[in-house]
Parts: sequence; structure tokens; C-alpha cells
Amino acid sequence: MNSLAKLLEAALFASPRPMAVEELAALDPEATPAAVQAALEEIREHYDVDGHGVALVAVGAGWQILTRPEYTEAIERAQFAVRPQRLSPAALETLAIIAYRQPIGRAEVSEIRGVDVGAVLKNLHERGLVDVVGRAEGLGRPLLYGTTPLFLEQFGLRHLEELPRSDELAIALRRDADSSLPDDAGADAPADAPADAPADAPADAPSTASDEIAPLDAEASAAVSVVDAVTGEASDPDAAVPST
Repeated sequence: MNSLAKLLEAALFASPRPMAVEELAALDPEATPAAVQAALEEIREHYDVDGHGVALVAVGAGWQILTRPEYTEAIERAQFAVRPQRLSPAALETLAIIAYRQPIGRAEVSEIRGVDVGAVLKNLHERGLVDVVGRAEGLGRPLLYGTTPLFLEQFGLRHLEELPRSDELAIALRRDADSSLPDDAGADAPADAPADAPADAPADAPSTASDEIAPLDAEASAAVSVVDAVTGEASDPDAAVPST
């Protein structure tokens, strides 16, 4: 690899988050964006051709060095990696609605889910996965929510156009169904939860799931149904994935 590629590799290795091309270009004042992009492609090809255990991956608006999926299970079993707290099925369902219907207000999300989402929405906002993106024109001008760059990063997406279809979401939710999460992390609020009041600041890592597929629980299955409703796609989760 050339000297610029080595410099970028060192920076990417040291960074806990994806780095944008503009950030990487600042490492060498003489490097053009085209030269940085070429160096990134050189690093990616180097890892792929030489069979390394890591890969250079485009995530969100940047690039990050990640372990290859085939080694994820062994690393997780040894508990070497620090994983972000998993989302509850209720939080996943709420996040799916926002992702597919953004910008969207709390009242509309609550109407789709059939329960008040105040506490779940606050939790997602505190974790930096959703943010206020504007106000509606209706009575009281309620807050509108959308997803954040951190959402793209944690779900391994480069942009919102890569959001999965509802049948693909069924597979993803099955893989999340066997994870453990404290009961208060993303649970639904009672119907009289307080009005729109997002947290003051978002919080700040991607992970790959095991190939083992667990059955969908009731709420995760409901999340798939919600995506069916908001995207207008009909799918049969049990047909898309063999039952276990």
C-alpha cells in the first residue's frame, strides 16, 4: 500500500466510529478527495485479496474497519467485543415506523402502534437513534422525528434507501429475538405518558448477528406487521424464514 493508504488505515484502526472522506482528507493537506477515495479502495482490496479477518466497510456517510461476519460468533462468545445495548421489540417497532415514515409525529406513531410511545421515543432519542427534524403545520405544531446518522451506523446502512423490505426485516428481527435486554430499556409507556418532550442530547457500535435464527416473539412479529402497513408491502414472515 502507498503511504496515504497506510495513514488512512492507521486512522481508521484508531477510530471507534466511521470516518467520512472529508475527515480522512484532513490527515494529509496535500491529498485530494479523489486520492483519499482511491486509497480507501486500495485498503479494501488489500484486506479482501489477502484474506484478512477484518474488512473496510462503508457505513453511513463514512468508512470503518470491522471484523468479518464469519468470526462474529467466536468473538461474541469470548466476550472480547463491547456491544451496544440491544433494543427491545417495542423500541424496534417504534424505530421501524419512524425509519419508514419520517418525518413523523409522536401521535401518528402511537396511532400506528396502538399504544402511547412517549417513553420509547424518549429512549430512542437519548440513544441518538432518532432526533427532532422539524414541526408539523397542524394544531400546536407537534414535533416531527426522523432517524440520525448513528441509526445508519448501528444498522450498517449507507443511506435510507438501503432500508430492508418487510420480508428482510422479519429475518433481522428473528436474529435479534434471542438477545437479552432489561425490562425498562425501551418498554412501552402507559397511555397517560407525558406529552412530546424529547431528551436534551443524543447518546453515542455496529455489530453483526449470528446466523442462527430464533422465532419471532409477539412484539417483534408486530414490528414486521407495522412495516408491512407503512410500506404497503405484504409479506409472510413464516414463509420468508424456515421455522425453528
